Amino acid sequence: MSSLLEVRGLRAAYGATRVLQGIDLDVASGEIVALLGANGAGKTTTLRALCQAMVSTEGGILLAGQRIDGRSTEQIAKLGVGHVPDGRGTFLGLTTEENLRLGAYARTSRVGADADMERIYGYFPRLKERRVQQAGTLSGGEQQMLAIGRALMGRPRLLLLDEPSFGLAPLIVKDIFSIMRRINQEERVAILLVEQNARLALDLAERAYLLETGRVVLCGPSNDLRHDDAIRRAYLGE
Repeated sequence: MSSLLEVRGLRAAYGATRVLQGIDLDVASGEIVALLGANGAGKTTTLRALCQAMVSTEGGILLAGQRIDGRSTEQIAKLGVGHVPDGRGTFLGLTTEENLRLGAYARTSRVGADADMERIYGYFPRLKERRVQQAGTLSGGEQQMLAIGRALMGRPRLLLLDEPSFGLAPLIVKDIFSIMRRINQEERVAILLVEQNARLALDLAERAYLLETGRVVLCGPSNDLRHDDAIRRAYLGE
């Protein structure tokens, strides 16, 4: 598989507080990669740094061979990076459909937006049932589906997913992860997944990186990490 995302020596800080200490990572086209680590390890900051949101950065970030570090968040979205942030970022006062239409704002052309919305409803039928309902009245699982759908409306090549299982019932999480696998397989959207539930993440992803205090300390195929004694003890509860 060809490389879609290449990150080299990425450092990121909030003001004077540096969180990422110079990480390298890669995501191939159509690949699912997980970022694992304890709270405070730098996982969310990594996703924010990749789309230049809320943090200052140094280092190189290439998307399909094109430098995107130093560009605006909007420019990066237009180049094909979708971000589903922690907390989902749903516009609570707008309807489900209005939220989805906002997801197409970064596209260079709105042609096909209606067809794309129907495609999103195909993945998330519950959203179609609630298309005129205010997003603030949706359940947590429905809001997570909406956040993912809104990001997909931008037709991303790379989807950054931050803690999609947080606060959700296990059956809802199972449904969402199953849909993400479908989206990856059917549309070849690459996914970089931050997920506190390491077992879920390793089941979905082909490869994974383990972060500790802003550094990559381990990386490799998910199956290898699943059988690593340190990972099993610290993150899989075995």
